[in-house]
Amino acid sequence: MGARWTEPILDECFRAIRRQRPEVPEAALARTRSLMCAAVRDCLVTQFEGLVDGLHLPDPDDRHVLAAAIRAGAQVIVTRNLKDFPADRVGAFGVQAQDPDEFVLGLLTFETAGILRIIAEQAADLRNPPRTVEELLSTLEASGLVRSVAAITALSSADIRAPNIETR
Repeated sequence: MGARWTEPILDECFRAIRRQRPEVPEAALARTRSLMCAAVRDCLVTQFEGLVDGLHLPDPDDRHVLAAAIRAGAQVIVTRNLKDFPADRVGAFGVQAQDPDEFVLGLLTFETAGILRIIAEQAADLRNPPRTVEELLSTLEASGLVRSVAAITALSSADIRAPNIETR
């Protein structure tokens, strides 16, 4: 199963991006949102609203996230906001909350070659501005994926550069 989200989750995400990066044009954000939904098959979770009122979290405004996870059959909610998703509350529904760095580290453990290939492909695909693998890793580290980037960097740089993928 791939990444899943709801329209309200995307709304929150893009409001946060607007606050942190007000210089990014609205059209670029709208395009990114559209591309995200087009790139991930069946990403939008619907019909979760009926679950919200029966859920209890420290921040009631986060209940829709857990409701969507339950409706989607998700095992993990990836969030930096761990305090509002206590293990005893989300675990009762077979869900766990993980920090993005912890989540990527877990993926790296089970899908090393795939993660390295994705990083190389992403670096090769970035055009505005172009980025090398090292620059992309620096960006990921600055966004909080410190342990994940350290683990990736510890791997052979030859492993990061997948065959037939040109990096700048």
